[in-house]
Amino acid sequence: MNAPLPTHLLPVIAQREVPQALIDALKARFGANCSTAQVIREQHGRDESAYADVPPPAAVVFAESTQDVSDAVKLAGQYQTPVIPFGVGSSLEGHLLAVQGGISIDVGRMNKVLHINAEDLTVTVQAGVCRKALNEEVKSTGLFFPIDPGADATLGGMSATRASGTNAVRYGTMRENVLALEVVTASGEVIRTGTRAKKSSAGYDLTRLMVGSEGTLGVITEVTLKLYPIPEAISAATCSFPSIAQAVNTTIQLIQLGVPIARVELIDSNTVRMVNAHSKLGLREEAMLLMEFHGSPASVKEQAETVQELATDNGGQAFEWATTPEARTKLWTARHNAYFAAIQSKPGCRAISTDTCVPISRLADCLLDSVAEADASGLPYFLVGHVGDGNFHFGYLIDPNNAAERQTAEELNHKLVHRALQLEGTCTGEHGIGLHKQDFLITEAGSGAVQMMRTIKHALDPHNIMNPGKIFSW
Repeated sequence: MNAPLPTHLLPVIAQREVPQALIDALKARFGANCSTAQVIREQHGRDESAYADVPPPAAVVFAESTQDVSDAVKLAGQYQTPVIPFGVGSSLEGHLLAVQGGISIDVGRMNKVLHINAEDLTVTVQAGVCRKALNEEVKSTGLFFPIDPGADATLGGMSATRASGTNAVRYGTMRENVLALEVVTASGEVIRTGTRAKKSSAGYDLTRLMVGSEGTLGVITEVTLKLYPIPEAISAATCSFPSIAQAVNTTIQLIQLGVPIARVELIDSNTVRMVNAHSKLGLREEAMLLMEFHGSPASVKEQAETVQELATDNGGQAFEWATTPEARTKLWTARHNAYFAAIQSKPGCRAISTDTCVPISRLADCLLDSVAEADASGLPYFLVGHVGDGNFHFGYLIDPNNAAERQTAEELNHKLVHRALQLEGTCTGEHGIGLHKQDFLITEAGSGAVQMMRTIKHALDPHNIMNPGKIFSW
């Protein structure tokens, strides 16, 4: 039995009864694509968050079309039964948990790339397409989709959580890269928001409303995205520093100078050690910046020389290049596997992950104090950061059966988030609110703004069936 969460973090578990008549109706409509098998339900009732022992959904519908999603939502609506969208289950803040019961709608089989408009640099996909599959599909056109949260998440899920990742410093987040959506609303109606045009002044911006709504306003079924030309030249480099402070100061300076770097990732010495063990690398076990430069050969060379000079001035050493695709892939795969490397470093542990984002000028203030607190706690942890845009992640490694360790990790998270808010940052740069950060959202946005969000939710989902219990209380 996992140790319980601290009381202030417990979700409101108010399970609604799922009528057998609904289950029968779903089975009649979807046949084998509706499952009530325990193992399937449990798979769809957990994510990578700190929460455990939340009952799974009563049934899972495997949707293969927008019509499937619409029909499932209409049936659920008849019985005022919650609907939880499911992509690949990689969310970190409890987004997928059926805290009020209900059914899960898995869009993973909706995995078609529908339209590639290379001349307009846009693509339209079904919500279940994963980002790696999209890039494989479009690479022959000389284009790519840059948003890279690490996990091979679905584009629907990435839109729903307003994901970003390692390339955000240059290419932005899902907010900047989603042009249009197809969404099934709480009534089962299918609506379209936005167009393929690069801009519009037509009415309320419903696309931006849905991006980041975490499934609480509708189920995203199609996404139209911006694409970008594959850079003529790409080069990656690593640079080690005697301290995190020196690495952070280098990052701040290169951003303030306007260097158009594509990626700049911070990895602390703890994480480098874990990554070396997991990925069989020989990286220098110090604080490290992992960087990538995109552009013409001349611009990449100029960017790299500028960054190397800044890094040297800040005590950087062992500046190493990875110019071949194979070498770059090896480095970034190791970075993306940092979470799994950390988990394996302490067998049987669970990671309580958190992220914040602050203005770049306040990055050192927020990050260094948070590192000092984590070191003093005695808990093992990993630290990675998309520090070029002020975003970083801690993962506190705990024994899930040790209530004291769990409490310590949540206290560290609490201090970290409040520090970021005091520095005019946000409680989450890319993970989303879900269950875990609802109190922080009120602190950040204010009760009036949260009440406005709640009013929108009430208007669009009057029976509270769309992923209830997430972002804020009903």
